[in-house]
Amino acid sequence: MRRVLTHSVYALLLLAGTMGATPEHMTSMISISPSAPSFLPVPAPQQKTKELEPSTKPYQVGKASWYGGLFQGKATASGEDYDMNNFTAAHRELPLGTFLKVTNLANRKSVIVRVNDRGPFFPDRIIDLSYRAARSLEMHQNGLQKVRIDIVERQDAEMAMAKEPSLYR
Repeated sequence: MRRVLTHSVYALLLLAGTMGATPEHMTSMISISPSAPSFLPVPAPQQKTKELEPSTKPYQVGKASWYGGLFQGKATASGEDYDMNNFTAAHRELPLGTFLKVTNLANRKSVIVRVNDRGPFFPDRIIDLSYRAARSLEMHQNGLQKVRIDIVERQDAEMAMAKEPSLYR
């Protein structure tokens, strides 16, 4: 008798705990009137799609370095040959082909590069730039510079390169 009573109590607790619970995909189909009882599930609010605003938070901030002549013509992680005169970069994590806006925080100059390699292999650095990108940022003399990295959409990168062909090509 005690066992039957215990099982009955557990069953009631389980039933009471799941009462009113519906799968999430069902809650959006239920319309609730203002006078609906409080135990009915409330539908998830419909979020309005708004235009994507440019993020003011950088993807990364840290030290950048550059690499040049020693790697000229050698294969990169993407399979293409390294050309120190292109606007390219090496990054540890970002997908190959990602476009980045790299800003030199000392002089506020920026350039758009495409990730085509892996690196840098020094733990205190976040990105390796091609010689041309480093020269455009005026960091080729120093070797290391604190930079800000922002991810740029492909269309925006192509537009920026079209506006400033002498800077970005």
